[in-house]
Amino acid sequence: MKQKTHSSVKKRFRLTGSKTNPKIVGRKASARHLLINKSKRQKKMQSKPQEMTRGDRKVLKALLK
Repeated sequence: MKQKTHSSVKKRFRLTGSKTNPKIVGRKASARHLLINKSKRQKKMQSKPQEMTRGDRKVLKALLK
């Protein structure tokens, strides 16, 4: 039986368009609150989507299928 896509994961992460080796992209943590204490550079870097780490990739690929 085919596994369903995990609803919360499909809202938070996406696969890049590469056909041979798609990467999983998502937002970084710590960008939602206590922003007054963070530097401008730190906030800017956290606002951009980042490629997920190697350890997270395996789990997320299974949940996205």
